[in-house]
Amino acid sequence: MHYRHPTRLRRIPRVGVALERGGIRATYAIHDRIGSNRKARSRFRQDAPALDDVQRQIVDAVDASGFTVVPFAELFPEPATWEELAREARSFVEHTEQGLAAEATGGEGALRRRAGKEFVVRRYSYGVDVALDDPWLRLGVSRRMLDVANASLRLWSKLEYFDLWYSVPQPQDASRVSSQRWHRDYNDRHLLKAFLYLVDVDAAMGPFQYVPGSAGSGPYAREWPWRPLGDNYPGDDELAARVPDSWVETFTGPAGTMVFCNTSGFHRGGLSTSDPRVLATWTYSSPASLASLTERSYRFTGSLDELDALQRFAVT
Repeated sequence: MHYRHPTRLRRIPRVGVALERGGIRATYAIHDRIGSNRKARSRFRQDAPALDDVQRQIVDAVDASGFTVVPFAELFPEPATWEELAREARSFVEHTEQGLAAEATGGEGALRRRAGKEFVVRRYSYGVDVALDDPWLRLGVSRRMLDVANASLRLWSKLEYFDLWYSVPQPQDASRVSSQRWHRDYNDRHLLKAFLYLVDVDAAMGPFQYVPGSAGSGPYAREWPWRPLGDNYPGDDELAARVPDSWVETFTGPAGTMVFCNTSGFHRGGLSTSDPRVLATWTYSSPASLASLTERSYRFTGSLDELDALQRFAVT
């Protein structure tokens, strides 16, 4: 996720920060209620997708609790689709591990990381040019994925982000930092994120975790409630005092496990103390987010003529 404004906020005086935050929140609210989201909702109502049983189960489960898990092969049953992604994943892992080995000996690994999240190596990071020959983008704009996202958000959504993540194993006594801590994504109330495990993930590998019912109108939605640019990183001990451990969902599973969730709810992951966690991820948000809080992580440089209207909307 690449947020537009927090970096700028750190560069201005405190009074200016308050004014800036107020302006951002007002802009988001306008776009959500009467601006770009209103148009996106209207388009959805005029052309709602016809979901099959697997897609409908995903949407219904996310509606009910904020998350669901589905084997990749159930959503994409063609073996060739997974085989292509598995090849691409192996190439990413090989490149990453070569870079990490070079860094360990004082060399230059040329790896893509984000400041504050150095524990994650990314395939793309931000500002990459992509077209439909990229299998990860192609999957993200497939109607199998977009129809789920749009039905979940009840509007025509934007594919704002996709990438591959390699979580570098940390020392056993490492403290949680950044997205390893409990947090809400603060750039949109209307979010659907998909994670696809590309390796087997166990409890020591920083599996994704989620608090059911912490989004929408769920029982934990009012704990540090969501708002744009809100205080969405409570202390882990504070959250544990309000949310019992037994309520938290932890997603371990084999390669090919897919998790769909509304990440305006509380979630965390990525603190591996054993083997690298490798996954692909896609984020779908409303137009209001791109209009006020978020910058898309990529530039689509392919031909728009190759896309239908809904796909063109998602990448532009």
